[in-house]
Amino acid sequence: MAVTPDQKTSPVLFEIYGEIWNVQARLGQGVSASVYRVNSGRASTAAVKEFQADTQGGDYGFLKERSVLESIQGHKNIVTLYGVFTNHNPFGVATRCLLLELLDVNVSDLLVRASNQGHSMWLIQHCARDVLEALSFLHREGYVHADLKPRNVLWSADDECFKVIDFGLSYKEGHQDVKYIQTDGYRAPEAELQNSLAKVGLGGDSGCSAAVDLWSLGIILLEMFSGTKLKETVKSQEWKDNSFAIVDHIFSSNALVYPAIPVYHLRDLIKSMIHNDPKLRSTADVALVNPFFSIPFDIVEDMKEECQKYGTVVSLLIPKENPGKGQVFVEYGNAGDSKEAQRLLTGRTFDGKFVVATFYPLSAYKRGYLYQTVQ
Repeated sequence: MAVTPDQKTSPVLFEIYGEIWNVQARLGQGVSASVYRVNSGRASTAAVKEFQADTQGGDYGFLKERSVLESIQGHKNIVTLYGVFTNHNPFGVATRCLLLELLDVNVSDLLVRASNQGHSMWLIQHCARDVLEALSFLHREGYVHADLKPRNVLWSADDECFKVIDFGLSYKEGHQDVKYIQTDGYRAPEAELQNSLAKVGLGGDSGCSAAVDLWSLGIILLEMFSGTKLKETVKSQEWKDNSFAIVDHIFSSNALVYPAIPVYHLRDLIKSMIHNDPKLRSTADVALVNPFFSIPFDIVEDMKEECQKYGTVVSLLIPKENPGKGQVFVEYGNAGDSKEAQRLLTGRTFDGKFVVATFYPLSAYKRGYLYQTVQ
């Protein structure tokens, strides 16, 4: 039961399977549903997606998303559906709800944190592979996601991977039952055409296949690399005339240097996803064997890229076992860089974790003593 007489002073509660769950925060609100972070008396946390009451009694949005989620459960890169329930508020209005796995930060928030600098290649590769794995599975099952965007790709700190959410616009390929698909800025050309026709009452199947998902992912990855939103760019006539030239310009103008990273492989992967002709676009399975994934970028490279923003990094070590597990040891070229790094890194978050930076004896680091109490 949700209790909302005065949201400023009264908590919102859901009764789920006979247990009271407190609503801690509203995570998002769309046209047809709201998503909340909830906590039970057993200290369990989850997410509830509550659909607005359907005055026609059809509950179409709820039934559709529930059906898709129940059909595709079990993949590590797709949000887990824990269950479904009906919520009755004090005014006698019933709403249908999904109880879902609680995830962490979404890619849209990560883009904001990038501060127009672009993300590390490790993060981009990690995100690209995880989403492609999800799409490969989804497409094999015959489904099109149809609304892939940064807000619908979230990081799971528990599973250390990205997961795809929100299947409200999804459909079986060849049996599209939604007139308007995809979000502006991540909408494939054929979906743009279909939406335009639908607005003037001209329906019909325009052939929006699984290829629309690859287009969306290509734009997401390009935004992660550039560190900027590209909505206006992809809507421009210049993009329509020669999108590949714009992609080349974005990559050539990025000042970051990746000495051991084949950045051109990412460029070519993105290009393979944004062909205007959907038949020419890469499939998820083909994209997964792209050379971009041939070199495993690990957290060491990611940390090194981050730390190099504050000075010359001589060496870096991340112990995988105790002693020192959970810490990062960075040697800078001079004391000035080291002090500046300590000042700027402390208080930041990295991979969802709060950073506390302190000095560590260089002699101990050189001798391999990875942890000791600094007096």
